[in-house]
Amino acid sequence: MDEKQIALEQIRKTVTENPVVLYMKGTPQFPQYGFSGRAAQVLKACNVGFVAVNVLEDRGVYDYLKFYADFPTFPQLYIKGELIGGSDIMKDLYDRGELQQMIADALAG
Repeated sequence: MDEKQIALEQIRKTVTENPVVLYMKGTPQFPQYGFSGRAAQVLKACNVGFVAVNVLEDRGVYDYLKFYADFPTFPQLYIKGELIGGSDIMKDLYDRGELQQMIADALAG
């Protein structure tokens, strides 16, 4: 497998084996970009544990995540393997109460 295939397989494994995954620049404690910080805050407000992947520490993920779900920017939220979107979409869903329900459904099984 080439670098792209390896990265895409790693991404697939991460998003399918964890109910809530946030790909972001930095970490929830130390975001490196405003949109990533906002995305992490939205998830924290949902009182949910989530896997945070710092794309700045993994060049393969940084380079190839945009091809996984055809979404070109960071952050990216996945729930049960499905791309939900970036921080603006997350905030909108949260404000309507939909994100909380999506997460509850994902964690329920």
